[in-house]
Amino acid sequence: MSELMYGSTRGNGGKVTASQAILKGLAEDGGLYVPEKLPKLSVSFEELAGLSYQETAYVVMKQFLTDFTEEELRSCIARAYDDKFDTEEIVPIKEAAGVYYLELFHGATIAFKDMALSILPHLMVTAAKKNQVRNEIVVLTATSGDTGKAALAGFADVPGTRIIVFYPKDGVSPIQEKQMVTQKGKNTFVVGIHGNFDDAQNGVKKIFRDKELSEELKEHGFQFSSANSINIGRLVPQVVYYAYAYGQLLKKGAVSSGEEINVTVPTGNFGNILAAYYAKLLGVPIGKLICASNENKVLYDFFNTGAYDRNRKFILTSSPSMDILISSNLERLVYKIAGDDAVKDASLMKELSEKGRYEITDEMRKELADFYGAFADEKETAAEIKNLYEKTGYVIDTHTAVASCVYGKYRAETGDGKKALIASTASPYKFTRSVMKAIDEKYNDMEDFALVDVLSQISGVPVPPAIEEIRTAPVLHKTVCEASAMKDIVKQFLEI
Repeated sequence: MSELMYGSTRGNGGKVTASQAILKGLAEDGGLYVPEKLPKLSVSFEELAGLSYQETAYVVMKQFLTDFTEEELRSCIARAYDDKFDTEEIVPIKEAAGVYYLELFHGATIAFKDMALSILPHLMVTAAKKNQVRNEIVVLTATSGDTGKAALAGFADVPGTRIIVFYPKDGVSPIQEKQMVTQKGKNTFVVGIHGNFDDAQNGVKKIFRDKELSEELKEHGFQFSSANSINIGRLVPQVVYYAYAYGQLLKKGAVSSGEEINVTVPTGNFGNILAAYYAKLLGVPIGKLICASNENKVLYDFFNTGAYDRNRKFILTSSPSMDILISSNLERLVYKIAGDDAVKDASLMKELSEKGRYEITDEMRKELADFYGAFADEKETAAEIKNLYEKTGYVIDTHTAVASCVYGKYRAETGDGKKALIASTASPYKFTRSVMKAIDEKYNDMEDFALVDVLSQISGVPVPPAIEEIRTAPVLHKTVCEASAMKDIVKQFLEI
């Protein structure tokens, strides 16, 4: 197989190997790395149905990460998808009310981010060795709630790395915050900022673009990388579970070989649904990609009007991981529908940066035929949790409920009866208060961990270790700062 190279969506980052793209995270021109061409699945659907999760991961990832040897890649996969997950399947599929829920939350931090962040540290350390990197890698990440904890858990005490996570102090659930601020590991640092996720993300991007700081870091033996979904080392492992899900549905007899399924994804930064789109381009029989938004419906408006406009009120919702107005990974899709035109992409991203909005051409809009966008408000989200529980006994979290509700809207609007897969992105235990309140208002006055026990009783699902361990864990990270002070905080942590 010839080596697959990566280039920037904005055209000026040069050509790099997969391992170099993973190390850099963001291209030097501010763009995102994309493969020069999208590979194809190298096995038949019938073969896919017979593969374990680890085997599927190898079959998919080897197509994208061509400069990793078989031994390197298999070793990274084996170390990532092991007993950190509470089920041998890694991602079980549950059927409820005639819909298939892909449970992506069986890892160490009970959210879908574990799927990629269990393997990213191993890919990064392997990539550093391959490229003779002597510097310590400083992983810099902004989180809307889940990436932070999953990245911290993945990188904690990994030799040759340090990790700094910024999160919006008042914009995550109490459980999400407790998971982060109790994180152990000498190389971990967690900072709450006064502001929202977009402020945190913009602050991180600004630090990445700071050439002076980059030089200062080099002098002290450090270099930055990213664990956000902009890193191609995050995106590629996410493609895996859509291929695996199709194989499992085929194995169960839920679909026939080659039969298309529709996929619904609760969407914030656009990485998870982009991975489903890449899986479709890889050859997985996916029909519609249904993009589900909460009340921060910037993506819904984009798919319905062709205009992306972040100039709007930021709304704090019960699905905080989707409370995002700048969906960074959308740039990869914009580049693709522009016919891989880096000049066009760069000019649209410049408009977004300067005016807070851009509009795609009619030709580009035609390329979005695979996508459907809709949103669910707070009342609809709560009603979806309650209705599904009362009808089937199955309990879903707030983000999954947004997707489930939007899928119902899609089905009602189009009459499309294809089998449906919903990406279930977090355990209901991660958002216990919102979930229990949706099921019955009477739970509203109970304390967080008392609610956890009631959720276990009504769902029949044991309390995950990730929740048990934070009941009594001491708070280890207490730093809070203004978004404008993020650079100084980084320097302070690295003692430079």
